[in-house]
Amino acid sequence: MNAQTDQQLLQDYAGSRSEAAFAELVRRHVDLVYSAALRMVCDSHQAEDVTQGVFVALAQNARQLTHHPVLSGWLHRTTQNLAANAVRTNIRRQTREQEAAAMNELLSAESDVSWENIAPHLDAALGELSEPDRDAVLLRYFEKKSAQEMAARLGISDEAAQKRVSRAVERLREFFTKRGVTVGAGGLVVVISANAVQAAPVGLVVTISTAASLAGTTIATTAIKTIAMTTLQKTLVAATVVALAGAGIYEARQAAQLHDQVQTLQQQQAPLAEQIQQLQSSFADATNRLADLLAENAQLKSNSNQRELLKLRGQVAAASRATADAAPKTRGLRNDSEQSQADNQRNQTRANLETFLKLTNLSPEKTDQYVNLEVEMKRRQNERMKALLGGTLSVAEAVRQRDQDNQEQQNQRRELLGPDGWATLQSIADGMREGVAKRLTSAVQASLRNNPLTQEQSDRLQSTIKAGVAANSMDDTDLFRPEDEWTQMVTESQQHVVQAASEFLTPAQQQQFQFLVGENIKQMLQQRDQRRKAIGIK
Repeated sequence: MNAQTDQQLLQDYAGSRSEAAFAELVRRHVDLVYSAALRMVCDSHQAEDVTQGVFVALAQNARQLTHHPVLSGWLHRTTQNLAANAVRTNIRRQTREQEAAAMNELLSAESDVSWENIAPHLDAALGELSEPDRDAVLLRYFEKKSAQEMAARLGISDEAAQKRVSRAVERLREFFTKRGVTVGAGGLVVVISANAVQAAPVGLVVTISTAASLAGTTIATTAIKTIAMTTLQKTLVAATVVALAGAGIYEARQAAQLHDQVQTLQQQQAPLAEQIQQLQSSFADATNRLADLLAENAQLKSNSNQRELLKLRGQVAAASRATADAAPKTRGLRNDSEQSQADNQRNQTRANLETFLKLTNLSPEKTDQYVNLEVEMKRRQNERMKALLGGTLSVAEAVRQRDQDNQEQQNQRRELLGPDGWATLQSIADGMREGVAKRLTSAVQASLRNNPLTQEQSDRLQSTIKAGVAANSMDDTDLFRPEDEWTQMVTESQQHVVQAASEFLTPAQQQQFQFLVGENIKQMLQQRDQRRKAIGIK
């Protein structure tokens, strides 16, 4: 069994579901897969899960991989993909729970290059290589193949194989140099060879092989259910970084509440609408009857039938009175419905602002003016959204109107509240931004497990995120922008925070921070699509 190549073992497993063949594949490559997963997820339990997932994927794709020349290359790429998915899952969980994980002590700075400098960047560097170069490096320094064995596996000459390895090592060295890790090609080879592949936990081979034995046509479902999971023991990883996500969640919640209020008002208006429709029908009948009587009147008048004429005139007068009586009732019900809706909006707004209004000590008159201001601005916003959905208003014009209304609203708020009330409003807003920044900073700290923030770095990052929250001005109006334009705006907003943070983060911390920003943008794109559907944007 040991003398067989990876491809022969895959053929045995794909053809006859040989448990021994699959177990040998696991034994050969489990250390490589586990080590790569551990570097990427920074948690031994999570790394075991990723390793198990990789070999489940191998079992699923065994038939397609029987002619793949370098199996380790495919395994590394699959490990990278599954590890990235695992990190994204943990980021979403950390966002919901907003809990900070335990912090490791800050690694002591070393003047010379060590494995601690190389490990955080190694898998990203390998991912940047072309597939032939990556296969060559994995064979030479991860699987410890000789130059002759490597050349035979790659199907090229010894000299060509050595050149390929040298070229790949030089590209890795350049990758590390750009990230502040200065190392020579020889030193890089020594560090990678000595540390890149670590022994997987005892028993992991048996666990994976046992799961694979359940394969057959349902291996994906059965094996995944059989593998012993350690989900509840996993350390929570990072959360999203820039406060735009928090602001977006708040806006979505507010929009949902408004949507519920609109539905309630619509239900309240249904009986009134029915009455209006009935009166309108009566009004129309009376109008038609009036027209008929006028026609008959004209005809009788021409025949000089005075008695019938007087009778019809009486009927015409009665129909006219009925018409006149129905019209004000119809208008009154419509006006009552609109007035009821406006009153409900004012009452709801007043209830939402109750605590704030008590703090400002406004007079009853100014309180009414403040509530009316908020209701009016919300009405304008709703009108803009209707016009955008109806295609009668451009995004550029809507943004201009929004910015103008925001400025007007701020000016009127300042005037109504006075210096003390305005200071109270600013203090409340500042406290909300402070809370958001503090939670997000704790989440970022949890993700930097191998390179934790110092207290000074944590304070500066919190201030940086808080400034990002204050600078954010996007709302639902921007959802009507094209996706590429919206993505550019979000990316630029978040990159301002990344750029500011680069002044006090280490290179390793910057890399992890940048990764979190990228994951956050992906989540925000999904939230954008969901929000567009909820609003009705096609």
